[in-house]
Amino acid sequence: MLQGSEELRFCKARRTAIEGEFSHLNPEQRRAVLATEGPLLLLAGAGSGKTTVLINRVANLMKYGRGSDCDEVPGWVTAEDLAFLEDYAAHPTEEGRARAEQLCKVDPAVPWSILAITFTNKAAGELKDRLERMLGPSANDIWASTFHSACSRILRRDIDKLGYDTSFTIYDSADAERVVKDAMKDLRMDEKAFPPKSILGYISRAKDAMKLARDYAEECAKSGDYRLQRIAQVYTEYEKRLKAANALDFDDLILRTVLLLRQDEEVRTYYQRKFRYVLVDEYQDTNNLQYQLASTLAGGYENFCVVGDDDQSIYRFRGATIENILSFENQYHGCRTIRLEQNYRSTQNILEASNAVIRNNQGRKGKELWTDQGAGDKVQVYTAMNQDDEAQYVAAQILAGFSEGCRWKDFAILYRMNAQSRELEMAMKRNGVPYRIIGGTRFFDRAEVKDMLAYLCVVNNPGDDLRLQRIINNPPRGIGAKTVETAQILAARNGLSLWEVVSDARRYPDLQKAAAKLGAFAELIRGLRKAAGEMPLTQFYEVLCADSGYAVALEAKDTVEDRTRLENVRELGSSIQSYLENAEEPSLSGFLDEIALYTDLDNHDPSEDCCVMMTMHSAKGLEFPVVFAVGMEEGIFPGMRAIGDEEEMEEERRLCYVAMTRAKQRLHMTCAAQRMLYGRTSANRPSRFLGEIPPERVERSGRNPLSMGYEGRLTESDWRPERETYGGGEKRPPVGGYASGRPSVGYDKGYTAPAAPKVPPVKLPGINARPPAAPLPDFQKGEMVRHKAFGKGMILSIMKMGGDALVEVAFDNVGTKKLMLKSAAQYMEKL
Repeated sequence: MLQGSEELRFCKARRTAIEGEFSHLNPEQRRAVLATEGPLLLLAGAGSGKTTVLINRVANLMKYGRGSDCDEVPGWVTAEDLAFLEDYAAHPTEEGRARAEQLCKVDPAVPWSILAITFTNKAAGELKDRLERMLGPSANDIWASTFHSACSRILRRDIDKLGYDTSFTIYDSADAERVVKDAMKDLRMDEKAFPPKSILGYISRAKDAMKLARDYAEECAKSGDYRLQRIAQVYTEYEKRLKAANALDFDDLILRTVLLLRQDEEVRTYYQRKFRYVLVDEYQDTNNLQYQLASTLAGGYENFCVVGDDDQSIYRFRGATIENILSFENQYHGCRTIRLEQNYRSTQNILEASNAVIRNNQGRKGKELWTDQGAGDKVQVYTAMNQDDEAQYVAAQILAGFSEGCRWKDFAILYRMNAQSRELEMAMKRNGVPYRIIGGTRFFDRAEVKDMLAYLCVVNNPGDDLRLQRIINNPPRGIGAKTVETAQILAARNGLSLWEVVSDARRYPDLQKAAAKLGAFAELIRGLRKAAGEMPLTQFYEVLCADSGYAVALEAKDTVEDRTRLENVRELGSSIQSYLENAEEPSLSGFLDEIALYTDLDNHDPSEDCCVMMTMHSAKGLEFPVVFAVGMEEGIFPGMRAIGDEEEMEEERRLCYVAMTRAKQRLHMTCAAQRMLYGRTSANRPSRFLGEIPPERVERSGRNPLSMGYEGRLTESDWRPERETYGGGEKRPPVGGYASGRPSVGYDKGYTAPAAPKVPPVKLPGINARPPAAPLPDFQKGEMVRHKAFGKGMILSIMKMGGDALVEVAFDNVGTKKLMLKSAAQYMEKL
């Protein structure tokens, strides 16, 4: 047994030995991995390897427990053990590894005592996969999940204590909106005066503040605000309908879990004892409910590690509060804070530009990203004539990069609003660039897929009125809308679910005419429920497709559209198979939970070789060799709502920082002298964010910003709405970072400033005037050509379309492509 100074030596040797196992990490990353006990705040900058830190930290917890972060020495350790460990710490050997590991362990954590919460299923899956590669199959027992998945798992076990059945259904945003609309219809409320999505926003904010419908209604009644009182009525009816359907929306999943933990001491104690270590990723994006949940679960041991970056807090519009991360140190006394500032993603020029932009925010803890990967290319800022010129610039840069050996998937186009994607999409099509838009119609949002999921939901939970309405006459069974409406009235009058009325229709005189058809449908559902309990889920799905008549109906139509729909119905079976292969305890309710909590970003496949287009919000957590941040103009980015609102402006700046730090090797930022958006043409100033980038980090090309009425550097007063005039006698608003008084090389030096119109839209010479149509390039069918990006090929056909032509070319290396001739001619020559 060791004593006095020997114990100190042993603890030092133990920490050194454990530290040696993580020598591949940088010093700050190692500090984060070895700090296992108590509250810990990891400020992890973009590209700083936070996922690597989380994985190694969990590995340390499971392998060594508290060994790296405590002063305890087991009573069985001898002087010989001390001598061995000191020698091993100084000179590790493979032969001594097993004994050293045994000496270094102090209460190692079992996998199910670790809760790691992420924001996407994809991140949770990656965490589990990498842990399994490092630690083996035992890593699968770690609770690595999203907030909603963790809550669903807790509620499936104990929601009956809140008066719900454990077979509850999860409503997505479309389902929730449908319920709100139905409630508004019964309350005789006009959707134009009370937009349903707006009402859902009020309900969501009320739930985030932990106000149930009754509490919210009392608060609105005291306010005397008629509009809020009407919204409270919708909330009351909405809550009532969800409860009757045994359904929860996304906010309910967390709210009901928090209420369960607060109200039931037995449940709370169980989970607080179960989770010895709680880790929360992306903590800067948590809202009040998520904070309440995480802090409650961590309340047992208070080994609470949060990982985040206050500079990347961009979801304020969803209720996220940056205060959660900014005040963490005040909430948890004794908290250790570690900054991860070494970036492994981007070049120094990109990081210096990003640091300079975010440094203008006041509400931040402060950190400076750096890298040892070299300076790299400067940030490319292109000033386009209009949105079409901007889109063509992006396409040209992608084609040039592809011809130099880049892959299509190396390029990402980021925009502030989805409305900006149209011209970019057209430019990709014109130039034959394969692309994919993240944020389009998801597979699980397709009508036929939602129909089949509705069947599965009703089989799992017949009380789900919303899904029952969707399938009761789908495919057609002769059950008309009037019959369904009558059944709904009877259900409401008698305090029953729609299923209870439909399944016993002969009891009700008003349903006598349709009773036989309703009875046949009820028998179908009863048979499917019986089959679901007797056979594997994949086999049951095949039975469902056949017995419901849905697949048969699509086969009978036999149109191209219906064949595609049938393929999607069958593809859902593949999703079920994939779920079964990965689920620990597979079940129908488990599959439905997974689908309900699926996000479009989870469907992003980085192996698919195509250019990616998405909003800047969607790009968070991703990285690409080449990034285009388009639409960098005042009123677009930052948006008009942010101008004059300090908090909103700081959020916009954080979003800009996120967009910039997605780039690994090259960053392009574009603005336009004139842009048409929502049918209105306007001239906007270049974004202030461009002006915040140091001139030495930028290369500029395109139109001369001085000719647009800009010179010098920006001050905050230059952005006031009343100063939004261009040229003429008004003082010109300057843009920081542009060359003072001299146009940069590559700008259109011949362009002169226009006369001073007062208010946009602004007509700029050479932009609004329509030039005569240029003749078509001289290419003929059958000619051999060489394309800069696609290589050698033969022209198969040329079809005139307006002032252009669609040319079909069979390329040797990339197959047949259809291109717009005028765009293609810039990169194509005859052989």
